[in-house]
Amino acid sequence: MKRAFYFMMGLPVLALSLSGCNDSTPTMKPQLPASVEKAQAEIISSKGENIGKAEFWQEQDYVMARIMVKDLPEGPHGIHVHTVGKCDIPTFETAGSHFNPAHKKHGTENVEGPHAGDLPNLEINDKGEGIAEFSLENVTLKGSGDNSLFHPGGTAIVIHKDKDDYKTDPSGNSGVRIACGVIQKL
Repeated sequence: MKRAFYFMMGLPVLALSLSGCNDSTPTMKPQLPASVEKAQAEIISSKGENIGKAEFWQEQDYVMARIMVKDLPEGPHGIHVHTVGKCDIPTFETAGSHFNPAHKKHGTENVEGPHAGDLPNLEINDKGEGIAEFSLENVTLKGSGDNSLFHPGGTAIVIHKDKDDYKTDPSGNSGVRIACGVIQKL
């Protein structure tokens, strides 16, 4: 059975205000499950400032991800897992292309897609904050095989300036890269 690709969480429901956080990494409850395989990425802006975090945990046959960011432009932004675990500012081009071990086309609306690293748009509110939780069906945190986020060279999570159209290869017309985080095993 196919799980929902993602679940966008309403900020008011969370009773959380990222703007009230004094540290550079917003936090959110509940904590990560007691899963054996976990990962995280500290997300930085193109200026090298810490603007949030991504958390990943292995479920039985898929990976769950939670993204929490602040200080980004309002609106929808494309967000993807990229093939290289490197986030050199200011352009993050060192993160490579979208994570795509099955050699498919970009987008969940593309009949020849999606890439394993294709994710839903991340909605940023008028305070520059965004929180989302979703499942990644075609990746794993187990081992170092082709679809592992820990394959040789690692992976990164990248946020783009524009929204993803979910169909245009290779990147959904999502624009330049504005934030990035190297995915690291916990």
